Amino acid sequence: MSASEAAHRIAVRRADWADPADRDAVMRVREAVFVREQGVPAREEWDGRDAGCVHLLAEVDGRAAGTARILPAGRGEAKIGRMAVVAEQRGRGVGRALMEEALRLCRARGWSELRLDAQTQAVAFYARFGFEARGEVFLDAGIPHREMRRALESTAS
Repeated sequence: MSASEAAHRIAVRRADWADPADRDAVMRVREAVFVREQGVPAREEWDGRDAGCVHLLAEVDGRAAGTARILPAGRGEAKIGRMAVVAEQRGRGVGRALMEEALRLCRARGWSELRLDAQTQAVAFYARFGFEARGEVFLDAGIPHREMRRALESTAS
């Protein structure tokens, strides 16, 4: 492993929303990306659903670099959302690592259908993970999105 590879280690773990340190790390990433960078109103970003979600936190060298949340949607479905990577870590595999862990976790939980609302510039990213765009472009917080879905094989015992 080269020095540059060793300097850029990505670790993805489940974050505990009830733990103030984990919650703060997740909130810092989402605040930086969605609220400050993309202009999403804070009242829309903090929708009151976080306590009932599974949160993932990606860290690079121990620093929060990205996050995603998984919202159980009932009847074998889950919705992946609030996926964000801080600007200085984009293009370095953080988003891929988050999505791989999200898919692994969803399989382990036995969810068979996944959906997400992708910002249009991210549709190709999610397509690489088997998601297919459906329906027309719509605005969410003033940002163009497409609904995407994929079936998921379970690894639950």
